[in-house]
Amino acid sequence: MIPVFDGHNDLLFRLLQDPARREAIFLTGEGKGHLDLPRMRGAGFAGGFFAIYLPSPTAHDDADYQARMENPPYTLPLPDLIPYADAILPAITLAGHLLWMERESGGTLKICRTAAELRDCLASGTIAAIMHMEGAEAIDESLDALHVFHAIGLRSLGPVWSRPTIFGHGVPFAFPSSPDTGPGLTDAGQRLVRECNRLKIMLDLSHMNEAGFNDVARLSDAPLVATHSNAHALCPSSRNLTDRQLAMIRDSGGMVGLNFSVSFLRPDGRRIAETGWDAILRQMDHLLRQVGEDHLGFGSDYDGCTTPDVIGDVTGLPRLLQALADHGYDRPLLEKLAHRNWLALLDRTL
Repeated sequence: MIPVFDGHNDLLFRLLQDPARREAIFLTGEGKGHLDLPRMRGAGFAGGFFAIYLPSPTAHDDADYQARMENPPYTLPLPDLIPYADAILPAITLAGHLLWMERESGGTLKICRTAAELRDCLASGTIAAIMHMEGAEAIDESLDALHVFHAIGLRSLGPVWSRPTIFGHGVPFAFPSSPDTGPGLTDAGQRLVRECNRLKIMLDLSHMNEAGFNDVARLSDAPLVATHSNAHALCPSSRNLTDRQLAMIRDSGGMVGLNFSVSFLRPDGRRIAETGWDAILRQMDHLLRQVGEDHLGFGSDYDGCTTPDVIGDVTGLPRLLQALADHGYDRPLLEKLAHRNWLALLDRTL
């Protein structure tokens, strides 16, 4: 079994929604959601980025929202900015859930703060967790909180999750739509980029609009990374990357993680699970052509999206690798896509 290092998951958000049952959700497994410790170990899940993601004050997964994403075209309004004072407590709680997972896993999961720790985990079969922040609402304008989170393990940060922050602007969920949907980084956002570079915190551009993407590319001295995004040329969602953006990521020595969300895979943008291998294989082939075999991996968005029924939960990772092998990808390429490219990227970044 080829180990898989994954660019993005929202398991911590599942724990936040039902903390009283976190033992069943994570440790013993209950067969629900996409991830738990028993299924991760059985499926070759070697590690990944565990996201600190804050829910919007108004739910974005109600029936109307779901129905509109199932029947494009759509442009979904996003909630207003979440103030720092409202964001810091749930963000600390989410970080605490990851620390609890490490403590209670019996040595089978470790939060990695360096590339060397990450490589040691993969060599020993320990699940390697990178603490990631998806949307920087819990970072204050003075960036003091950034240093606190860095001290407890934060090594990856997306300045926005689609809704605006004091640092920049994300893309709304819209189909069809260009990612060019608004202004770029604020002055505080530019300071955030420079400080993340200094602290060796990876910057994730997956939810950022095109102007913000361009600003990060101009300011950052680190590789450009989109942990869970797909190709706009094949699925014209605002959340996907244009070929120009993909070329900029490639030229910076960066990475793209293929997002398993059907909304960003399917050419019609529909949020329906009945999605076969064709959409996935077309995306992989296009991304390989645009970024090259050294700059592509997986960014599942497990526990944060509707996945194709052919993949389903984490137990579908071996099926995905087999489908790529049947499509003609040889084992050295599969190993790059599954984990070697992420390891190399984190060597360059951390």
